[in-house]
Amino acid sequence: MDMERKQSELIDHFVKEATALDAAAPLADLILEATAHPSLFAFSEILSVPNLAKLKGTQYAASLYVLRLFACGTWSDYKCNAGSLPALVPDQVRKLKQLTVLTLAETEKVLPYDQLMEELDVSNVRELEDFLINECMYAGIVRGKLDQLRRCFEVQFAAGRDLRPEQLDNMIQTLSDWLGTSDGLLHLIQEKIKWADIMSETNKKHRKEIEDKVEEVKKSLKADLDLRGHEESFSESGGMMDYEEDRVRPKRRRQPMHKEG
Repeated sequence: MDMERKQSELIDHFVKEATALDAAAPLADLILEATAHPSLFAFSEILSVPNLAKLKGTQYAASLYVLRLFACGTWSDYKCNAGSLPALVPDQVRKLKQLTVLTLAETEKVLPYDQLMEELDVSNVRELEDFLINECMYAGIVRGKLDQLRRCFEVQFAAGRDLRPEQLDNMIQTLSDWLGTSDGLLHLIQEKIKWADIMSETNKKHRKEIEDKVEEVKKSLKADLDLRGHEESFSESGGMMDYEEDRVRPKRRRQPMHKEG
């Protein structure tokens, strides 16, 4: 995050400087300062400043091409056009080689030493590893592992570069695909939520029906038990009354039986 914030601050600084300049010579000097700055690795916003168009048709026109090279080119690109471009100062050479490593890391996560030495104009492995450690990993633009046995650099992280014009269509297509996928997922999630709400409401109704039925059964059982209790109480009371009546009722005397003569 600190690196990103520093990048943003530097970009804002150079954009403001370029916007305030009118003459070609100061603009060319500003480009040299920006491309040689050890902590700046993004240049497209500076390149988009309208004032830089004043370099076209002047003796400093090549400086504008150099800025484009630092925005999306590589060390090999510079070598191919070195005859028509101003010579780079050592800080610019180091910067462009750092940017070259970032470009290679965009598409491959395992970079062979032989490829790196050719792209960076490095003559031996020791010099290459020193550059990767001191100028790339310590700078925070890449993280990775140097594998001397396999003679390769395994990239774990690489800072992004400015987009090249030919990358814009792919980026737009990628974002469009992502948007389509996101819309599909959002629709699916909404359907799942709707289904869950319906099931929840159904479960609530079902539970209420069961609770109502249980309550009805309870009431029915209670009424039945109350009725039985009343009948048993009545039956017991009636039996006791009969017993008491028999006990207190006077007994009839027997009439003596007369024998007929």
